[in-house]
Amino acid sequence: MLVDTFYDKVRRDDLLAEIFEEKIGDRWGEHLEKMYRFWQTVLLAEHTYYGSPFSPHSSLPVDQSHFERWIALFYKTVDELFEGEKAEEAKWRAKKMAEMFLFKIEYYQSRNSKPLL
Repeated sequence: MLVDTFYDKVRRDDLLAEIFEEKIGDRWGEHLEKMYRFWQTVLLAEHTYYGSPFSPHSSLPVDQSHFERWIALFYKTVDELFEGEKAEEAKWRAKKMAEMFLFKIEYYQSRNSKPLL
């Protein structure tokens, strides 16, 4: 429910939709399945996601404004659907992940390089 509702918002967002559509194209089913596994692993300790979540994001044409919007939509989705400790943890983890991704993207962009993985 969280993943589907959140990405419905992303796909309609003026700032984010084009970036996601360009990257994902017609592979939304595959992307959503991967996101189900990712959040199951991160929030529920059900280890179903294996991989490197940063790599596919490393070359995206994004900046702080994109991450701020992503976080705002994520928080809004969580707040609409859930409450309590796990909801707060989901928001905290999403914020930390966004901060790390932004830092790494800016690092690689400023050096005109790519991560090894």
